[in-house]
Amino acid sequence: MNTTWVIGVGVALVAGVLVGYILRHMQLERNIRSRQAEADRILENARGEAKDIELAVRDQALEIRNKAEEEAKQRRSELSREETGLTRRRASLDRRFEQIDKREQTLNKRQSSIDRQANELEKRYAETLAELERVSQMSQEEAKEQLLEEVEREARIDMVRIIHQIEEEAQVEGDRRARELIADAIQRVASDHVAEITVSVVPLPSDDMKGRIIGRNGRNIRAFEQAAGVDVVVDDTPEAVTISCFDSVRREVARRAMEKLVLDGRIHPAHIEKIVGQVREEVDRSIVEAGEEASYNAGVPGLHPEVIKKLGRLKYRTSYGQNQLAHAVETAQLAGIIAAELGANVDTAKAGGLLHDLGKSMDHEVEGTHAALGAEFSRRHNVPEQVVNIIASHHHEIEQDSVEAVIVEAADAISGARPGARRESLEQYIKRIRALEEVANSFDGVEQSYALQAGREIRVIVIPEDIDDLEATRLARSVAKKIEEGMQYPGQIKVTVIRETRAVDYAK
Repeated sequence: MNTTWVIGVGVALVAGVLVGYILRHMQLERNIRSRQAEADRILENARGEAKDIELAVRDQALEIRNKAEEEAKQRRSELSREETGLTRRRASLDRRFEQIDKREQTLNKRQSSIDRQANELEKRYAETLAELERVSQMSQEEAKEQLLEEVEREARIDMVRIIHQIEEEAQVEGDRRARELIADAIQRVASDHVAEITVSVVPLPSDDMKGRIIGRNGRNIRAFEQAAGVDVVVDDTPEAVTISCFDSVRREVARRAMEKLVLDGRIHPAHIEKIVGQVREEVDRSIVEAGEEASYNAGVPGLHPEVIKKLGRLKYRTSYGQNQLAHAVETAQLAGIIAAELGANVDTAKAGGLLHDLGKSMDHEVEGTHAALGAEFSRRHNVPEQVVNIIASHHHEIEQDSVEAVIVEAADAISGARPGARRESLEQYIKRIRALEEVANSFDGVEQSYALQAGREIRVIVIPEDIDDLEATRLARSVAKKIEEGMQYPGQIKVTVIRETRAVDYAK
C-alpha cells in the first residue's frame, strides 16, 4: 500500500511539473507576442515622426533658400544703382576736367600777359630809380643808410621815453614794496652789532717781559714764530708786542698762546711748542663749535663737517670791521625772511646766505675769488647745486640761475650796508672815493664828478654841448657798469648824471 502511494505521489508530481512547464511556456509566448506588438507600434510611431521632421526640414530649407534669393536680388538691385551713380559721377568728373583744362589754358595766357607787364614795370622802375638818383644826387644805398639813421634816431628817442616811463612806474612801485619788505626783514633780524676786529696786539705786564719773549740770541721769539706761523714784532710800543699774519686763525692761535706764556712766565722753546699745540687744539674746537652754532642760528641743518669747520673759521675773519660769521648768519636770516615774503624756497635762501662768503675762510691760502673758492669747496662736499650757484654768483661772476640767488645778493647788501655794520680806515676810505671819481672822469664828455654820502652816490657833471639827453642816460648806465666791474664796495652806489644848459645875457 505504501508503494502504491508513493508511486501515485510521484506521478502526481511529474504531472504537476509538466503542467507548470506548459503553463510557463504559454505565458512566455504571450509576453513575447505582446513585446513584439509594442516594438512594432514604437517603430511605426518613429517612422511617422521621422517623416514629419523630414517635411519640416524641407520646408525650413525652402524658406531659407527663398530668403537668400530675395537678398541676392536686393543686393543686385543696389549694385545696379551704385553702378549707375558711379557712371554719372565719372561723367561729371570728365566735364570738370575739361573745364579745368580750359581754365589752365586761360591762366597761362593771363600769366604770359602778366609777365610782359612785370617786365615792363621793372624796366620803368629801373628808369624811375635812375632818374631819382640823378635828381637827388644820391645812390640807393646812401638813401637807405640815411633813412635807417633817421629811423634809428627816432626809435632811440622813443626807446628813451619808454624806458623813462617804465623806470618811473617801476621805481614808484618797487621803492614802496622794497621799503616795506626790507624794513620788515631788518626789523625782524635787528640785533646789536659790534664791529669786531682781530686783535693782534698782546699787552705785557712790563717791558722786561719783552726780553724774555725774545730770549737769548732770539731763540724764544724764533721758536714762537716757527711754531705759530706768525711774525712777532717787538718795537718801542710800551708794554705790548704785535703779532702779524695773513691767516686770521693762526694769528688768533698766536695771540692766545702769547697771552698764556706771558701769564705763565715760563718762556722757552719746548714750553712754547707745547702751549701753541694746546691752543691750536682749543681754537680748532672753538671753530667747529662756532660753525655748528652759526648753522643752528641760521636754521641750516645737515651741513658736511668740513663745511662746518670752514664756516667756523669766519669767526676770526672781518671785512671793514664786520665779523664775517655774524654777517653770514645775519644774511641767512634776512634771505629767509625775504624769501618767505616773496614765496621763494626759504631753505635754499638760508643755505645760500649762510655759505655765500665761505671762500673768505680760505682765499688767503688758494688763488681765486672767494665766491669761486666757496662754490668749488661746497660742490666737493655735497652742497646742493642751486646753493652752489648762489655762492658763485653773489658777486655776478657767473649768471644767477634762481630767484633765491637774487634774494641772497640783496640780503648780503642789506647786512653790509646798514648803518653801523661796517667801518673802514680813513686811508681806505679816501682811496675808494678817489677811485670812484676816477672811474666817472674816465668817460668822454665828463666835466667833473663828485663822490657824496661816503661814496654811496657819485654825481657826474657833463659838458652839455658834447652829451645830449639820450647820451646822458647811456652814460649813467656805462658808469654804473664800470664801477660794478672794477671796484669792490659795500652796498650800492647811486650814479647821477647832471646835464645843465645855461643861457647868459647882459642888460646894458
